[in-house]
Amino acid sequence: MFEWNSMRRRSLAAFVLLVWLPYAAVIASQDRSNIPSSAETLPGSRAPEHVVAEIRLALDAAISRFAAMDEAGVLAYVSPQYRTGTLTKAGIAEQLRAVFAIHDQVRARVRIDDVRMVGELAWVYSTGEVTGRLRWLGGSVPVLSWQRELEVARRENGRWRLYGDQQ
Repeated sequence: MFEWNSMRRRSLAAFVLLVWLPYAAVIASQDRSNIPSSAETLPGSRAPEHVVAEIRLALDAAISRFAAMDEAGVLAYVSPQYRTGTLTKAGIAEQLRAVFAIHDQVRARVRIDDVRMVGELAWVYSTGEVTGRLRWLGGSVPVLSWQRELEVARRENGRWRLYGDQQ
């Protein structure tokens, strides 16, 4: 049960980070205790400001597509090779359809905490939340929240897309 909830939370974090690269939805990860808590112990090097700005623009665009409940628009920010644990791009698409089916309005708020470059990959740490208004019932409900979760992005065809941790 714990592992499922942790995986579910991570996946939605990706999905929302998707919601940039947004709303990757809710299944991605195992034990988060291996993620360093301070900048000194993080892998790679701090991303240049222009890279952080590009990722922020991609995230903002993905969040906009998510709020518009545009499945194809959100998925455009996910690499066809996306994989985190057992979650793939097809799994994200399925989760998006489920979220859009039960909510008539969705909202994502995402703050980028840190971006580290590990080779050509951007390790994006973010904090955020997703809320939705239940269809037919009204009322906004929390869908997911996370703190300093990791999602991996890479540049494909000139734009940043979620790539996953590929483990």
